[in-house]
Order: sequence, then structure tokens, then C-alpha cells
Amino acid sequence: MSEVTELLAQWNSGDPEARAQLIKRIYAELSQIARRYLARESAVVDLQPTLLVHEAYLRLVDIDRIDWAGRAHFLAMAARVMREYLVDEARRRNAQKRNGGVQVTLADPSDSAMNPATDVVALNDALDRLQKADPDRALLVELRFFGGLTIEETAAVLDMSPMSVKRSWQVARGWLYQAMNPDGI
Repeated sequence: MSEVTELLAQWNSGDPEARAQLIKRIYAELSQIARRYLARESAVVDLQPTLLVHEAYLRLVDIDRIDWAGRAHFLAMAARVMREYLVDEARRRNAQKRNGGVQVTLADPSDSAMNPATDVVALNDALDRLQKADPDRALLVELRFFGGLTIEETAAVLDMSPMSVKRSWQVARGWLYQAMNPDGI
């Protein structure tokens, strides 16, 4: 059992000391995820990792009604709250000025050729549609894209082989590209 999983279980059991230790551990995990995500997107997203970490952290520790199932559950929720924050930020910017949406790339971090920038709100809408069609692939996209996890980390979280994750990632990216570009543009 990982340290995070153990601390989550202790916190679920009402151990206040476990929560204090977990907060320190969670912050380090969130910092790593945010740095990886924003390093990849720094040219198109004007956010500091610290801000993204603080927002995700505040949203995660404010969730009292979740029975944490372990590290995988935590990482999935961290990716989801980061996604929600980035979408909220994009919508706020869109409301302030025309065409002011946050732009992100849907490229795999290990790909040498970058895809064109994609509007995070459009990506969120397409991801919501993917969630209805294929929840497992939608979770994979959240973990890889918004959570910044590597293929190997995603495989461990989803209890899949790295090769299966790679195949699913390619299918999900293709599905999202089609959903966001129905005219093939």
C-alpha cells in the first residue's frame, strides 16, 4: 500500500494526524502534477504552478464527503479538479474579451511534433461527450492531459499495461480531435 493510500485510509477512519501528514504529501504530489502540466503548456497557458496547486489543493481538502479509495482515486480527483479550474479560468478569460480563451495543446508530452493549440473549453466539452461514450478513456485523458501523468504512471493508476494505455491514449486523442474538428479542419 502506498503512503498516500495508507494516509487516505487513516483519514477516512477519522485520524486527524493522518490528515496533517496527508496534506504535506498531497501538496508535493499536486506540485509535481502542476509543474509537468504547465511546463508542457507554458507557451499558451499563463498560469503559475503554485496557483494551480493551491486551487487544486483547496478543492481537494474541501471534499469531505468522499471515501478515498486510495492513491489512484486521489490522482483521478486531482486531475479532475485541475481540469475544472483550468476550464473555469478559460471561461473567465473568454468573458473578459473576445477570443480570449486559454489555449492548450492536445499533444502527447513525448510527441516531437506539437498539435495546434486547442481551446480548453472546447476540449472540456468534447471530454464531457467522451465521458458519456467511453468513461474509461475519458478518465485516461484526465489523468494524462490534466493530471500530467506519464504512460507508466497512468498504467499503474488504471491497473493496465503501458501498451494498453498507449493504445487507449491514441484512440482517445483521435476521438477528441474528431469531436473538436467535425469538418476535418
